[in-house]
Amino acid sequence: MSTSFVVQYIVIALIVLASALYAFRKLAPALTNRWMASASIRFSQPGHAAWVRAFGRRLQPKQATGDCSDGCSTCSACGPKPPASAKGDAMPLEFRPRQR
Repeated sequence: MSTSFVVQYIVIALIVLASALYAFRKLAPALTNRWMASASIRFSQPGHAAWVRAFGRRLQPKQATGDCSDGCSTCSACGPKPPASAKGDAMPLEFRPRQR
């Protein structure tokens, strides 16, 4: 196997890994936030080198600010909107015959 094939397989593996991590983060945000927080705590301990502590600070997940754009889903206020008919803003359907 030549070197170009090895490099090609490594690049493909990195792309697949990045895609899987992105999808996992989108599908399970609470779980990945817990994992990122625990990794951040481990890397940020005082006994590590400065670059390791900086990496740990970078891994720290964003904190929920109580804003509806956080996606924290703690208050259930950001859930799906009720249909228009439930609000009383219902618009009646109008059926018209086909034009010939």
